[in-house]
Amino acid sequence: MKANKSFIAPVRLIFVFLIIIFSSNTLLSSGHIDLIEINGPITPITSKYITDAIRRAEKHGAECLIIQMDTPGGLMQSTWTIDKAILADRVPVVVYIAPSGGRAGSAGVYISYSANVVAMAPGTRIGSAHPVSMMGKDSSKVMTEKITNDAVAHIRGMADIRGRDSKWAEEAVRRSVSITEKEALRKGVIDLIAKDLNDLVSKLDGRELNLSGRKVVLYTKNSEIRRHPMSWQYKILDKISDPNIAYILLLGGLAGLFFELKNPGAIFPGAIGAISLILAFFAMQVLPINAAGILLILLAILLFILEIHITSFGLLTIGGIVSMIFGSLMLFKSPSAGVSLSVIIPAVLFTAAFFIFAVGLGIRAQFRKSVTGDKGIIGEIGEVIKSLDPEGRISVHGEVWKAVSDEKIKEGEKVEVTGIKGLKLKVKRAKKAE
Repeated sequence: MKANKSFIAPVRLIFVFLIIIFSSNTLLSSGHIDLIEINGPITPITSKYITDAIRRAEKHGAECLIIQMDTPGGLMQSTWTIDKAILADRVPVVVYIAPSGGRAGSAGVYISYSANVVAMAPGTRIGSAHPVSMMGKDSSKVMTEKITNDAVAHIRGMADIRGRDSKWAEEAVRRSVSITEKEALRKGVIDLIAKDLNDLVSKLDGRELNLSGRKVVLYTKNSEIRRHPMSWQYKILDKISDPNIAYILLLGGLAGLFFELKNPGAIFPGAIGAISLILAFFAMQVLPINAAGILLILLAILLFILEIHITSFGLLTIGGIVSMIFGSLMLFKSPSAGVSLSVIIPAVLFTAAFFIFAVGLGIRAQFRKSVTGDKGIIGEIGEVIKSLDPEGRISVHGEVWKAVSDEKIKEGEKVEVTGIKGLKLKVKRAKKAE
C-alpha cells in the first residue's frame, strides 16, 4: 500500500506540472487577429469585403477582427449591410480610425457605432453623418426628413446596444457635427485612443466584451496579426466603381458602339464599346445615378451628330458641350461619388472631337462616289478600240473591256460607261467638251 502511494505521488506531480506548462503555453499564445484596411468610400464592394472578412475571422477562430478605416462616407444601403453583419456578434469587431489625419465620416460613423470596440489614432476625426442622398431617389423635404429620422433611429439603436453616446450620435446625423479623438473619448463615442496598431493590440488585451449576451475576454497581447488585403478581384471591381472610371467607361462604350453601327464589320470598336458599357452599367448599380445626368449626356451626343448633318455654325456643338458638362456634373448624386472636373473637361472635348471629326468623316464617306468595283467604273470615260455595232471593245483606265451600245460608235471615239453586266460594259457616246 505504501509502495503504491509512493508511486502515485510523483505521477500526480508530473501531471500537475504538465497542466501548468500547457496552461502557460495557452495563455502565451492567444491565437491570431485578423486585420483589414478600408481607405475610401463605402460601396457594395467594400460591404462584401468586410462581411467576407467577418465570416473568415469566425471560421478561423480569430480573437477579433480589426477594421482600420479612413473613409469620407459612402452609400447608405452598403453601410446598413455592414452594420447588420457586425451586430450579429459572430466575432468581436474593432474599428480603428487611422492613420493620423484620417476620418470616419458619414457612413464611417454608423460602422463605428456598430463595432464592439472603437479606437482612434491621434489627429483623426469622426462625424458628419447626415444622409445626403439615397441612390438618387426622391430628395424632397418630406423624403429627406424620413431618411434622416430613419438614420437617427438606426444609430441610436446601435448606441444603446454598444453603450455609446446616443445624444452625440443624433447630432452627428441631424446637424453633421464632427469631433476629434479626444472629444470622442470624453463623450463616450469611442473606447480608446491608440497611437498605432501595436498600441491598439496592447490596449485590447484583457478587455471584456458582451457578444449577444455572452461574456468574451480578448487575449491579444501575443496574438499574431494576419493582414487580409483586398484581392485583385475586389480591387478591379472597386476601381470600376470609382465615379471617374465609370464615367470614362460610359463615354467610351457609347462612342465604340456608335462607331460600330456606322461602320459595320469593324468589330474591335464594337467589342470594346460593349464591354465598356457593361462595366459602366455595373458601376451604375453601385453608384447613386441621376437619370437627368444620363439624359443630358445622350442629348449632347445627339447634338454632336446633328452638327455633322446640319449647318449650325457651331451652335449645336456648343450646345452639346454645355449639355455634356452639366450631365457629367449631375451624373452622380452623392458628394462622395462625383466625377472630377479634371476628368470631365478633357472627356467632353475628346468626345465632341470624336463625334464631329471621326464619325463625321465616316458618314461623309458613305456619300462619296465609289472609285473601286462595279460602281467605281460607272461614269468613267473610255476610248473605242473596236467599233461598237452594237458590240465591240473599249479601253478604260488602261483596261480593255467588252462593250455594247445602242448606237454605232466608230473606233477612236470617246464613250461614257453607263452600266455593267457581268464582264460587259454598257456605254454611250460621250458628250464633247464645249
